[in-house]
Amino acid sequence: MSTPRGVDAVIVGAGFAGLYMLHKLRGQGLSAVVFEKGDGVGGTWYWNRYPGARCDVESPYYSFSFDPELEQDWEWTERYPAQPELLRYLNHVADRYDLRRDIELDTTVTSANYDDGAGLWRVSSAGPRGAEETTARFCIMATGCLSTSRIPDFSGLNTYTGKVYHTGDWPHEGVDFSGKRVGVIGTGSSGIQSIPEIARQAEHLNVFQRTPNFSVPANNGPLDQKLWQDVKANYRKIREDAKHTPTGLPFPPGPDSALEAPPEDRQRVFDEHWTLGGFRLGQCFSDLAISKEANDTVAEYIRTKIDEIVQDPETARILKPYDHPVGTKRICVDTDYYDTYNRDNVSLIDVRKSPIQELTPDGLRTADKEYKLDAIVFATGFDAMTGALLGIDIRGRDGVSLREKWEAGPRAYLGLSVAGFPNLFTVTGPGSPSVLSNMITSIEQHVDWISDHIAYLDSNGLTSSEPVPEAEDEWVEHVNAVAEMTLFPQANSWYLGANVPGKPRVFMPYVGGVGAYRAKCDEVAARAYEGFVLA
Repeated sequence: MSTPRGVDAVIVGAGFAGLYMLHKLRGQGLSAVVFEKGDGVGGTWYWNRYPGARCDVESPYYSFSFDPELEQDWEWTERYPAQPELLRYLNHVADRYDLRRDIELDTTVTSANYDDGAGLWRVSSAGPRGAEETTARFCIMATGCLSTSRIPDFSGLNTYTGKVYHTGDWPHEGVDFSGKRVGVIGTGSSGIQSIPEIARQAEHLNVFQRTPNFSVPANNGPLDQKLWQDVKANYRKIREDAKHTPTGLPFPPGPDSALEAPPEDRQRVFDEHWTLGGFRLGQCFSDLAISKEANDTVAEYIRTKIDEIVQDPETARILKPYDHPVGTKRICVDTDYYDTYNRDNVSLIDVRKSPIQELTPDGLRTADKEYKLDAIVFATGFDAMTGALLGIDIRGRDGVSLREKWEAGPRAYLGLSVAGFPNLFTVTGPGSPSVLSNMITSIEQHVDWISDHIAYLDSNGLTSSEPVPEAEDEWVEHVNAVAEMTLFPQANSWYLGANVPGKPRVFMPYVGGVGAYRAKCDEVAARAYEGFVLA
């Protein structure tokens, strides 16, 4: 290993968070390097190239707000941006702000160890130049919440002779399914987006569904130019409004109660929001996230829509979710998903009723049938929020590993910092709104807070910052208490880690909302970073 180089900050990941973090620290006169395991920038939108990959947040709001000139200059083409357009945007950002000279691609961070004596992080990486060590005052994890894809450990997986793909690690050259017998395992967001696209190519598509999800239409299309011009004219106010809503989007939740609304008014509101498309259906009344009785009204509305769209009654029945309230798993936003089951070349297999037993050399066998498959697509999600962090050997004071610290579930103060790990920061980490919000709003808030905190340390002659355990404990208790006030814990979701065998069941994101969370972070900073030991 070569002689360690020294920088002020190491940043891990070159997606939205890593790019903005680098730009921000540079503006403060600090030196930084970004390590990225991919061979290009983009983070989530570099890896997720599966057919139909598209953001579920509307393009005018899924973008950086830190530079008014950038938001005026960039032109979106669709209401919901597709992966190629998002990747073009992120590459444009990297070029516009000359970020590439401090980004090392094809580089995997293997460990990050805090050196107590030197007060530095020693970060080991492996890249084109081989193994290297970098020392830094600050270590900032911009690794993303949904960046560690996982394939279930099915029996016989190594014996299958066909092609295997995961939606979160898609071949960059694309895949042609023409004339193929294809199986898709999983009907979460990536499955729901990719299934209609794969069905248009495949000779036959078998969808293996364990748990149906609630999905609403995107009603995507070319971006309405009048709306776009209105947004541009009012961007500053729109951005400010978004900072203070629960979701980080400039749409406050509906003020009225679903239970108190007359049935005909409730139906009208649901119809309006179904037509609007996207997440707004789950926000159209004030009590949908806290009252099971209220939530049942929107759940039954969506189930009725499934009956209207899907022609075969048995297929429609299997597609209807009953095991979780609407919104307690991230609502999927689709294009032609339910209608795809009306195609002659698509079959839906209920693997809760007839579980997958094993993969065979020629395909897949459930409890009652074997399916011949030329290709299998795993749309089985991610080890969310903690997977990328625990994939690195991170060790804080006295060599204690983050894996040990989080053995019973992730614990962090504000989702930003971890007791016992000085000068380590996590962008949209466990205990912050992150995946329950517009990620870009949350990313910018975290990056701004971290950079302000570092500036505070430097201007006051301080070198070290870490949370006190009591503040961390209180925050974790608060995160759990707020979650318990809602319907969220009623779902076996990846918010709880339920999709990863053996993962501790802890509700990871903060459901109190972006606005309330921002106010808490601002309050901590205003009180000279209350809850932190500054040395």
